[in-house]
Amino acid sequence: MKAIQAHPRQGLDGLTLMDLPDPGDSGPTVIRVLVHATSLNFHDLGVVTGRLPCANGCIPMADGAGVVEAVGSKVTEFKPGDHVVSTFFPTWLDGEATLADFTTTPGDGIDGFAREVVVAPATSFTRAPAGWSHAAAATLTTAGVTAWRALVVNGGLKVGDSVLVLGTGGVSIFALQIARAMGATVIATSSSDEKPERLRTMGAAHVINYRQDENWGDRVRDLTGGTGVDHVVEVGGPGTLAQSINASRVGGHISLIGVLTGRAGDVPTAMLMARQHRLQGLIVGSRRHQVDLIRGIDAVHGHPVIDRSFPRAEIADAFRLQESGGHFGKIVVEY
Repeated sequence: MKAIQAHPRQGLDGLTLMDLPDPGDSGPTVIRVLVHATSLNFHDLGVVTGRLPCANGCIPMADGAGVVEAVGSKVTEFKPGDHVVSTFFPTWLDGEATLADFTTTPGDGIDGFAREVVVAPATSFTRAPAGWSHAAAATLTTAGVTAWRALVVNGGLKVGDSVLVLGTGGVSIFALQIARAMGATVIATSSSDEKPERLRTMGAAHVINYRQDENWGDRVRDLTGGTGVDHVVEVGGPGTLAQSINASRVGGHISLIGVLTGRAGDVPTAMLMARQHRLQGLIVGSRRHQVDLIRGIDAVHGHPVIDRSFPRAEIADAFRLQESGGHFGKIVVEY
């Protein structure tokens, strides 16, 4: 089978297309999936560039979507021909989080989906949304589930709430879509002169250029009558957290899901305490979260925003686009 192997010491130039042995299809509880697409996440970029540990020659990519080719004798949930999408934590099926690392995550602790065929336990997958392409389905594993857990599972999002999303990456765009589908008002930030109109077209009530207004937390408060938003989907980390805290209402919910500005920095603890915020870190979600998200997608006939698709041989160029920050929504690679 064809597969991409990463050699992190060489950076993106170390992504190599190889011929590897076919994994077969043995095992009563496994399914064999022909992979057709994956999507890029910040985590994947960290793996292939060596910022996150990865064995030399590992197969990257946490997200995968494709078609079931064969099922084990004890598998009842799937049949050959079903369209499926991978889960980020294959062993976290339901309940509270018990994982604090990526040792079970495809494309990190185990080989990922930058390959033609994957054989894994059936519980490592869910059905794909009805009518979605493989490229569309592949956007859900990391970004879609993260946004869903942040707003719906942890945040308890309800009609009439207000949500702040930062930037136009995959998680932020999914969060905007979920919030609007559930009747919430969305404020978005961007550093671009071109992207605000697209955000407004998608339903953002207000867009703030954070490069022109460094104190954008104050601007969010002004736009909400001095109160602040109910939910913040915080993807920046230490470089944006203080502004997010300022932008959130008393008792508001802040989901810390990204560290795009670094892993360490000062936290305004006095403000966080005084405003009685719920600051919750999270990494993606469980299989149950993904199943529930897909049920919601099927109900509202939602669809992801894909900025650009690349063929497998151009996966390094896909990552270069991601590094540039010029994308809007998700970047996918199709096989």
